[in-house]
Amino acid sequence: MNRKDLVLSLALGGAVGLLFQPIISNFFSAGIPAGLSLFEIRIMAFFVFLAGAPAALFVFWLLSRFVPVLYQFAKFASVGVLNTTVDLGIFNLETFLYGSLPAPSLFSVFKAVSFLAATTNSFVWNKYWTFGANATPKAGEVLKFYAIAIIGGFLNVGVATAVRAANPDFIPANLLVNIVAPLCGILTVFLWNFIGYKYVVFKKY
Repeated sequence: MNRKDLVLSLALGGAVGLLFQPIISNFFSAGIPAGLSLFEIRIMAFFVFLAGAPAALFVFWLLSRFVPVLYQFAKFASVGVLNTTVDLGIFNLETFLYGSLPAPSLFSVFKAVSFLAATTNSFVWNKYWTFGANATPKAGEVLKFYAIAIIGGFLNVGVATAVRAANPDFIPANLLVNIVAPLCGILTVFLWNFIGYKYVVFKKY
């Protein structure tokens, strides 16, 4: 594990810790009990992600001596965690500013905005860090990336909206809208994106 990966994983972990703050705000607005104060929860979340990202990457670096692709997959997973918090963080900020739980139609709009932000973040991190590309992005590469991402986006938004519309009684409404439904969409496309980016978009790296 080189110094560049250490620095970038620290930056990534710190970004995740910051982007997690709107999610924490929505958790507390739902009245979810906690034994700590809001300030303590915020600080703890930040430092858990800050330290956890390089620690997890180091473990996979060790394991990659036996299965080389694991280190690249760990980078992709780390970027995926960042993308998830970009997606969830922006979505939670939108619902927080909106002031109430959005109806399914507006939910889809909010989810699409947060997905586009996360996808753009994904391109930069995956191209230059996960797959180690140094060249300026080419039009074909960008088009293929967004083609994979748009298909994933339909899966992401579709699954998230379906889970939101199902509205299961055993999940609190605020938790369903802000966490469970968006997370279901994100997890659905995780493996799809890795295969598409590795073997279609960035296959030469």
